[in-house]
Amino acid sequence: MRLARTDRSVFTEWWFSVDRLLLGAVLLIMLIGALVSLAASPAAAHKIGAEPLYFFKRHVLYMVPAALFLISASMLHPKLVRRMGLVLFLGGIGLMLLAFAQGIEKNGAVRWVIIGGQSIQPSEFAKAGFIILTAWLFGESGKRRDMPTLQIAIAVLGLFALCLVMQPDIGQTALVVLVWGGLFFLAGYSLIWIGLAILAGAGGFVGAYHMLPHVQSRVDRFLYPASGDTHQTETALAAFREGGWFGRGPGEGVVTPGLPDAYTDYIFAVIAEEFGLIFCLFLVCLYAFIVWRGFRAASRSHDPFIRLALSGLMMLFGFQTLINMAVNVDMLPSKGMTLPFLSYGGSSLTAMALTMGLALGLARRRPEAGPVYRSVPRTASGAASSRGIRI
Repeated sequence: MRLARTDRSVFTEWWFSVDRLLLGAVLLIMLIGALVSLAASPAAAHKIGAEPLYFFKRHVLYMVPAALFLISASMLHPKLVRRMGLVLFLGGIGLMLLAFAQGIEKNGAVRWVIIGGQSIQPSEFAKAGFIILTAWLFGESGKRRDMPTLQIAIAVLGLFALCLVMQPDIGQTALVVLVWGGLFFLAGYSLIWIGLAILAGAGGFVGAYHMLPHVQSRVDRFLYPASGDTHQTETALAAFREGGWFGRGPGEGVVTPGLPDAYTDYIFAVIAEEFGLIFCLFLVCLYAFIVWRGFRAASRSHDPFIRLALSGLMMLFGFQTLINMAVNVDMLPSKGMTLPFLSYGGSSLTAMALTMGLALGLARRRPEAGPVYRSVPRTASGAASSRGIRI
């Protein structure tokens, strides 16, 4: 079937306006994730006494709804993206609070809830909503001086960060604070405020180090390896050395089967041993291309919300990728953060597909017919009405 530009169906309009290079790169990484899962599954399944392809089958099963979320979200109008962001954030916060009451505890953290028989990590979905909501608030700050948008954005950050710290999940907390800071900078706030934000972030890190023993332990082991168990880090580095340039071959790893989190947090080390450094460099370039393509689309938009939201989603994707890879090569302390689309996990895969779908929706080519926001009603004297603005 051949699509024509004169056809005004929803699918045709989407196909001719979506960034097909960006879409293709995301789909390619998802397919690579299935290949990597096939290679990593046997060793991981053996540890829990399951069949060799247990994790591969589940990963492929998760890819079906993930692909549907990706395509569906990419068809949304910016107005609907804003509303979806609000729903994701409020829903995610609600489920995170529910997890504190009746959630699942794993390795001392309470981050998961059971819905429909499936284990879900709400914070993975709340991140995209948090970024979209923050971008909308920062975008409105230049239009509605009478609205306390900065104060609300700070409150939203504080609420989300507090929920993450209570789980506890310091790695995700650092990630969302970093993205929030990036949006704060892109929104054009004073350098004084940016300096204060950096000091506040540094103070929060120091406080976490002194008040949370597991954070102190991870940092100390990173700075002083002799102070504790560094088995995962040493095994991951050995995997890079063992794999060489071209790898040992899919499923032929001899080092990474000893990694406790080989199919999740340390999947990049598995890739290095079984597929080689050349393939790792290809993945780095593919991730970088996605981030560049997203920022390119953001820079071409005249709408402040689209520009900030798309930039924020790309920062989330890029920083999470960078942090995971840096942990695998011992450039950062272990954080328990997945590699987008490659690490095993239904919540991570589905939430990241939804995130990139929303980014694709914002990056679609549209005629610049003015801002997508409704005009602000004014009083008879010409002053802006005090009524709130609509999402």
